[in-house]
Amino acid sequence: MASSKEFLSAVLEKSDGLSIRAMMGDYVLYYNGKVVGGIYDNRLLVKVTKGAEKLLKGEYKIPYSGAKPLLHVKNTNDEEFLKGLFRLLYEELPEPKSKKLKNK
Repeated sequence: MASSKEFLSAVLEKSDGLSIRAMMGDYVLYYNGKVVGGIYDNRLLVKVTKGAEKLLKGEYKIPYSGAKPLLHVKNTNDEEFLKGLFRLLYEELPEPKSKKLKNK
């Protein structure tokens, strides 16, 4: 089941600094260039970090078959909560690896 654009819009409206990439009916979420999670089947799922585990009480969901478990964010209506969560994830996640160009 694909995610609705209405659910995506509702999350984006409450979260500064998020950008998206559509993938097979769902969406990968980026916060200031770092992958922080995604929207899968109208569920907001974020990467696992120590701070996010404490904040979200460790409720894990699998976004799709074969994927690693992510943390389920149930409270998608609280703007301050979401902004704080994404800032926390950004601080705790490592910097993205730089892509090396292949020499021919």
